[in-house]
Amino acid sequence: MKDATELLVRRLGLVPYASSWEAMKAFTADRTSATPDELWLLQHPPVYTLGLAGRKEHLIDPGAIALVHSDRGGQVTYHGPGQLIAYLLLDLARGRLGIRKLVSILERSVIELLAEHGVKARARADAPGVYVDERKVAALGLRVRHGRCYHGLSLNVDMDLTPFRGIDPCGHPGMAVTQLVELGVDLDVGAAGERLTDHLAGLLGMRARMLAPEDDEQAAGAGTA
Repeated sequence: MKDATELLVRRLGLVPYASSWEAMKAFTADRTSATPDELWLLQHPPVYTLGLAGRKEHLIDPGAIALVHSDRGGQVTYHGPGQLIAYLLLDLARGRLGIRKLVSILERSVIELLAEHGVKARARADAPGVYVDERKVAALGLRVRHGRCYHGLSLNVDMDLTPFRGIDPCGHPGMAVTQLVELGVDLDVGAAGERLTDHLAGLLGMRARMLAPEDDEQAAGAGTA
């Protein structure tokens, strides 16, 4: 029972989107009923990603930034250094966890993190993610295969937000975005990842265990950016 409630946490640094995506798919395909659930904390070099239902008309002016057609849910978004990526690899069937509840838990973890710093945030029924005064600070996208999920959320911490102008963020024309540094939250990506992990594990009813850096060297293509 101990293993079933443990969440292994890997801190992977800067990883190309394609490398982490392939690693998540491989992990999910190879896992068994005994495989512990994992949370991967990382950043990506600049990239736009388009979800399965994504529409190219939401790409306004991508410029030289690469576009990847992903298998996650959702529309188009941007990833870049200074943004925390939290990929959650869960056995939903084992945890008896539905996708709607998981989305709510992911959103709530960010809302609780912001509340620690006196920032009031909320989720929206019409557009998954987390918002502060109608500005989006975190985006979500998941993929479920055979009762197991991967992908997760992105939280803007301290990054160049300019590339968001080249898209309709998450398919919403004119949607404004923000980040922790603009909201007065004094956390870097590493510290934000630690706090998010605490909230996320608590909401999932799990115990987070941070793995040592040497355990992460082969995961998600770490160090190949």
